[in-house]
Amino acid sequence: MLGQDGLDFPEINTILRWQDLFPTFNKVALIACAAALIGIIVFWLGSRKDPMLAPTGTRNLAEISIEFIEDQVIMPTMGSSGLKWTPWMLSLFVFIYLCNLPGIIPFMQMPATARMAIPLFLSLLVWITFIGTGIKHNGGWGYTKSVLFPPGVPKALYLLVTPIEFISTIIVRPFSLTVRLFANMLAGHILLVTFALLSEAMFQAETMNPILNIMGVLPLSMLVFLTLFEILVGFLQAYIFTILAAVYIGGAAHPEH
Repeated sequence: MLGQDGLDFPEINTILRWQDLFPTFNKVALIACAAALIGIIVFWLGSRKDPMLAPTGTRNLAEISIEFIEDQVIMPTMGSSGLKWTPWMLSLFVFIYLCNLPGIIPFMQMPATARMAIPLFLSLLVWITFIGTGIKHNGGWGYTKSVLFPPGVPKALYLLVTPIEFISTIIVRPFSLTVRLFANMLAGHILLVTFALLSEAMFQAETMNPILNIMGVLPLSMLVFLTLFEILVGFLQAYIFTILAAVYIGGAAHPEH
């Protein structure tokens, strides 16, 4: 609200940490569980219909999602040999997007990925997956050699290149995945909260000057625009996370490329 000292903005902790529904389980965890459950239900319902019939409803949605992952994520990054990764990439994309979407849903208005834990957990899963894939396809030393001693580099430069490759591939990758998803969703969440509070304060301002009330249309318009924009951002962040995971796994399986 607008007080004598200006707009009273809530403490940052109040818009990031929700009250626990019961010990160690809050609404962010509820959103994550709901996202997983919704994804399972959609693809389960889509698989129940006769595959010989034209796809409709949930089956149509499921098939479009699968085709999108295969055509826009796996084929450009891993090729046809990577189609076996479709279920994993599809699960990753759908879960992240459904965790992002509550950021624009009234009364929820909090993407689960705006908290560090979920992006970090997903990033560590991707990290374990691409390292395990590299070791499986190339052996422990073969994969280590391909990462730390990339071919085509003059031997004298390995003193500089090897530490950089180790830090960037083994250490930085999971944290860059985490921060990219977490920071973008958190920034969007804070912007939506800011303009929502500003709109409410200006429309409820106790003043004899109607100009302030009229000007409340400006932050409200910005709030509507940002809400629509966050729908796109949520999709793009899920896509970027998934395609980077595909790039890392494909590169680990075939380091020569």
